[in-house]
Amino acid sequence: MPGFSAFLRVCRYVDIMDSVLLSVEECYRADELAGRAGVAGLTLMENAGAGTARRIMKRWGARPVSVLCGPGNNGGDGFVIARYLAEAGWPVRLALLGDRAKLKGDAAANAERWTGSVEKLGLAALDDCALVVDALFGAGLTRPLDGVPYKVIEAINERGLECVGVDVPSGVHGDTGEIMGIAPQCRLTVTFFRPKPGLFLLPGRLRAGEIEVIGIGIPRRALDEIKPQTFRNDPVLWRDALPKADLTGNKYTRGHVVIAGGAEMTGAARLAARGARRAGAGLVTICSAPEAFPI
Repeated sequence: MPGFSAFLRVCRYVDIMDSVLLSVEECYRADELAGRAGVAGLTLMENAGAGTARRIMKRWGARPVSVLCGPGNNGGDGFVIARYLAEAGWPVRLALLGDRAKLKGDAAANAERWTGSVEKLGLAALDDCALVVDALFGAGLTRPLDGVPYKVIEAINERGLECVGVDVPSGVHGDTGEIMGIAPQCRLTVTFFRPKPGLFLLPGRLRAGEIEVIGIGIPRRALDEIKPQTFRNDPVLWRDALPKADLTGNKYTRGHVVIAGGAEMTGAARLAARGARRAGAGLVTICSAPEAFPI
């Protein structure tokens, strides 16, 4: 049925697009395309902050929280998160890196919407808090952290404070996963639209904790124009390339896998053999030194 085949192709396309990883530049492009589609940057920021706050409230009960905001759009997300948590009855402290009067654009607009106090970023912002929201720097950070942000993140890690990363943990390069100076050990990282490669590449992956991706209003069709080339490994990317079983086939038509195994470290050969059989190889042979035969 042509209609059903087309439906399956659409479903597979949707599955593939859910495996996309976007570089930092591609994320900027996605924001731009959302604007062209009529979705304002202020709306994207509101959705990002509200969605992150909901994930926080779903995972933790109300507790004293310190929201650490940077001078850019990541900090703007932090102001939104703080507003939603405070409206839900959470005790919220907000600490800002830099001068509130120097915030620009959407970040400045959301700073105006925040009716609570704003303190200067420093170690004191961590006192008596049970949860930290890291909204200092996003995926676009290009230089190693130093100064006060370094000391604050160092204290988060030393004190073992539970931390939520906004977009990426501050200090993790969005494209490479490199840790630029330092990065907090997050229990949860909430990222937007599509994840960045740095959240899945070591050592950044180790700092991200659980990763949740939320939609913020960027149309899915933006991916058609971006044409992403990087994906998380998923069967949807390669399962169509696997050979299909034939009723007239035999073990030789399904492939013969030969594995060269070592004399002492035999585990890798055995794991490879088991994997080849599970993947559908018709015949698997391990070639190894005679002393490994008993194993």
